[in-house]
Amino acid sequence: MGTPQCSRRILVLLVLLKIFTLICATEVCSNTILPGSKGDQGERGDEGDQGRLGKAGPPGQRGLRGELGSKGNLGQTGKVGPAGTRGNKGLQGADGPIGLKGKPGSTCDCGRYRKVVGQLDINISKLKNAVKFMKNVILGIKETEEKFYLIVKEGRKFKEAQMNCKLRGGALAAPETADTNNLIAEYVTQAGLTHVFIGQCGQGLGGADLDDSHPQNYTAWAPGEPREPPTKDGCVQMSSTGAWSQLECDVTMYYVCEFLKRKRGPPSVL
Repeated sequence: MGTPQCSRRILVLLVLLKIFTLICATEVCSNTILPGSKGDQGERGDEGDQGRLGKAGPPGQRGLRGELGSKGNLGQTGKVGPAGTRGNKGLQGADGPIGLKGKPGSTCDCGRYRKVVGQLDINISKLKNAVKFMKNVILGIKETEEKFYLIVKEGRKFKEAQMNCKLRGGALAAPETADTNNLIAEYVTQAGLTHVFIGQCGQGLGGADLDDSHPQNYTAWAPGEPREPPTKDGCVQMSSTGAWSQLECDVTMYYVCEFLKRKRGPPSVL
């Protein structure tokens, strides 16, 4: 009987001990959770070790421009740039000093050039003949030593014929010699014409005036010409025989222009 009673006592004792432990634990936990009053400031401790490097911060604002530094050393020569556009032509410079007199040249051996010059003369002669053929046959132009003559196959009144010859650079033909008169008469015959205007104005039996009022002595009037009484306003035509006769200036007829020879060549045939 004594053993069970003893066991109960021990069990009760253990339960009480457990309760006491729990009570003590609650008091300890309560003391830990509740903060105490702020204590006095302690002394400053020693400087600690350097901490780890932190992350890079955001970039700061741009600072003020610094002072101009001193001139640096000359750098290396760069590559040649592209060529620029061509500039305008400059003004002509002053004449330079006269150069030294050159050495005398060697004596020319002209013998070998004579054959060349002779051949050139032959070629020039052939060319002149070809040009003459073109003027006389193709273009129908006649010429003397001083003038060209051209029949214009366009029917015009006397004043209109005068103006047209001037526009071409010449004047109405005015024969001054028998040879010239015969040349024009032959020209008229070859052209298949009977009469053409020439640059004369009737003035009676004494002769004829040129259309520009310059007198001349040569005449080739046909028998009975110029008719009486003389008419200052009358115009002159030449027949294919070379004979002159008066007619009204308002008549429409072909005409002959004459042109002084110049270096620029024969007249226009347009």
